[in-house]
Amino acid sequence: MGRRRKGDAVHGWVVLDKPLNLGSTQAVSRVRRAFNAQKAGHAGTLDPLATGVLPIALGEATKTVPYLVEADKTYAFTIAWGATTTTFDREGEITARSDVRPAPEAAAEALKAFVGEIEQVPPAYSAIKIDGERAYDLAREGVEVELAPRKVVIHSARVTGAPDAEHLDIEIDCGKGTYVRALARDLAIAVGACGHVSALRRLRVGAFRAEDSVTLEKLEDLCHTGRASEVLLPVETALDDIPVMAVTAEDAFRLSQGRPIVLLPRQVETLKARLADPSGNGFASRTVLATHGGSAVSICEMRAGQLSPTRVFNL
Repeated sequence: MGRRRKGDAVHGWVVLDKPLNLGSTQAVSRVRRAFNAQKAGHAGTLDPLATGVLPIALGEATKTVPYLVEADKTYAFTIAWGATTTTFDREGEITARSDVRPAPEAAAEALKAFVGEIEQVPPAYSAIKIDGERAYDLAREGVEVELAPRKVVIHSARVTGAPDAEHLDIEIDCGKGTYVRALARDLAIAVGACGHVSALRRLRVGAFRAEDSVTLEKLEDLCHTGRASEVLLPVETALDDIPVMAVTAEDAFRLSQGRPIVLLPRQVETLKARLADPSGNGFASRTVLATHGGSAVSICEMRAGQLSPTRVFNL
């Protein structure tokens, strides 16, 4: 007989507005304690110097984390002109200085070159592994780190303000793996200046947005007064862009046991239309969420007229 987990069986997502100077792992621990939840995890790490949307999964919602990690994100950040740092943010040591203060219009024009699929070299101070070690650990030890460029997608980028000649505010929508610090580095080079990220806030991760987030203080107060359910979102929220198919009680039981179910011809045609690649080249994905009675049953793969469960929820 397996050992019983400590805590309560709490399932769902919390959209946390992570505060400054708190690590993502610490934030998860605070939320887990507030709910007295058995299990918790997060999707998309935020540095301690960043604030904003940190989706935290509780219980069965942790099974959907891999799908949210792939989601698009929105960031708002500020570049401080005049100095480049080792980390390309205000935490690092200054490595170069410049008197150049680019006009907002010039920076906005240069920013256009970074929209679309681009090659981006990640910062040396990043969590990427090199021969089994994190790049930032090697960099802190004084080891010269060279990271290969990676393809990332920036859907849009715009200058949103310039509080003064020393700072520039930017907002971007981007895909997985985009480094804001690397974008700030490259933009500064493009306009012939030195600069680093002085403030960073994440506004969105997939379907989770800043306007729906809750602060730690508010969350802990709600949990203390028995109103935690007010900010707990359903497990399937992270699967917002995955086609949903309602199944019968019998099929839900089969899926819950890890067994595939056979689809009716009309169900196959409906799902094919939903899963089709817009370019007309086959399927964009084969992933389907099976539900019964409004609750998530399983994440499935559709193949050969069947749905085969890949993640089963115990709700």
